[in-house]
Amino acid sequence: MKGVTFDLLEEWDCRAVLANTYHLMARPGIDTIRRAGGLHAFVGWRRAILTDSGGFQVMSLSARRRITEEGVEFRAPEDGTAHFLSPERAMELQADFGVDIAMALDVCPPFPAERAEVEEACRRTLAWAERSKRAWAASSGAGSLFGIVQGGTHEDLRKRSAEDLAALDFPGYAIGGVAVGESKEAIRDVTAFAAPLLPAEKPRYLMGVGTPADLLASVRAGVDLFDCVLPTRNGRMGHAYTARGEVTIKHERFKEDLQPLDPSCGCPVCRRHSRAYLRHLYVVKDFSAPMLISIHNVFFYLAWMRTIREAIAAGSLAALQAPPEEKIPEGA
Repeated sequence: MKGVTFDLLEEWDCRAVLANTYHLMARPGIDTIRRAGGLHAFVGWRRAILTDSGGFQVMSLSARRRITEEGVEFRAPEDGTAHFLSPERAMELQADFGVDIAMALDVCPPFPAERAEVEEACRRTLAWAERSKRAWAASSGAGSLFGIVQGGTHEDLRKRSAEDLAALDFPGYAIGGVAVGESKEAIRDVTAFAAPLLPAEKPRYLMGVGTPADLLASVRAGVDLFDCVLPTRNGRMGHAYTARGEVTIKHERFKEDLQPLDPSCGCPVCRRHSRAYLRHLYVVKDFSAPMLISIHNVFFYLAWMRTIREAIAAGSLAALQAPPEEKIPEGA
């Protein structure tokens, strides 16, 4: 949640934030977090925390890691320091963090990848899921441990991975290995195929997705939980999500536009500032510009998910229309 304070998140009824096991292990390190009394105390967040296991870094840091059956050895891009993650170590770290939802250590294959590489990722992910489950049961962790389905864009591998993980009876399940380079159509196809394969009575978590339209499509497929960097990462790049389309605030056409980012939005940025002012801040490289746009985006996402939940409760989800994914038209 770069650029967005926890006070605002609590005010907007955000229920959970995500942190990353690999990055916390590397900096500031588990000893500091233990001395603070756990991750909630260290960061000052009193609600739920979910931690990624570090499996995504198996892909994103592929040039700086070595995988063995035992685990993954990383070389930190910051200073070359060696770090090792095994399923057991990932569980130990997340238990010591005191998180509410922990993730089994998995292998996230890139896209594109040869089928043999995806098959091997599925095999190792299952073996590590079994080890993670045993280690979590033996740990002091009080939260829930989720397993992660892999399989790339191969339906047979997704089906086998989902069945194997369901047999391990995790409290919840994640769909991993999406949004790693595939087309939007492929992401939605994988989600629509994989989500119904997972137990309906347990939470289904889609990792790393997505736009407001992606979220609606995924909820319709049966997904309950998401994480994504888009609201704040794109906010830092001057990109805002609105009910009428997407705004790239640096564009010249917003130079004298005195409307809010989104006239229908009730966030503190839209209540106070114009597009012209936000563009001015962005163009002169004032550090408040990416913060303000990130604040708007996070508010917009939370409001959108609230709208989806209300539509489910009202039985009107099928009729709900997602915000346009195109840029807002001239004059809108």
